[in-house]
Amino acid sequence: MKTFRIALWVLIAIMAGMLGWLTYEWQVNQNRIAGEPFGVPFELVDQSGAPITEAAFRGRPTALFFGFTHCPEICPTTLYELNGWLQQVDPDGGKIGAYFVTVDPERDTPELLGSYISGVSDRITGISGSPDKVGDVIRGFNIYAKKVPIEGTDGDYTMDHTASVFLLDAKGRFIGTIAYGENPEIAVKKLENLLKS
Repeated sequence: MKTFRIALWVLIAIMAGMLGWLTYEWQVNQNRIAGEPFGVPFELVDQSGAPITEAAFRGRPTALFFGFTHCPEICPTTLYELNGWLQQVDPDGGKIGAYFVTVDPERDTPELLGSYISGVSDRITGISGSPDKVGDVIRGFNIYAKKVPIEGTDGDYTMDHTASVFLLDAKGRFIGTIAYGENPEIAVKKLENLLKS
């Protein structure tokens, strides 16, 4: 019985040490993430064909969404809702930058992005580029994106992808997300808080 108690206390001490180490590592990583801009440097093009880099996500808060123009529901809904939330929080359109980065650069040319987005909003900027460069951005921002063939078609496909709007502060640091289907009042509150960050 005495051996069992000793073994139990040793096990508790080991677990406490592991918990302390994990807590320390989590805090170190949170501090590192909080202090650095989210994502990676990039050189892509906007919907007008002009060069755009990660510098666009600096100087003012940013709402950033990754999607594609052939998306049947999530992307058009998110763009429409984001535009409405931005009109409430930033009526003049100068305080929050909003961007739509394609996860389907093979089809989403700058011209197509411009046409697609302008049908919904004049305050969201589309971003595209070569598949390699866009792929680097998708990976660098930890976005899930996967081409999914559509059965019964001759090579047609859709894209599975992360459906959240990422919120970055004026230094490009990650602040939070607005989930797809988020309660509109909560989404607006998150954008209001973003302006205060």
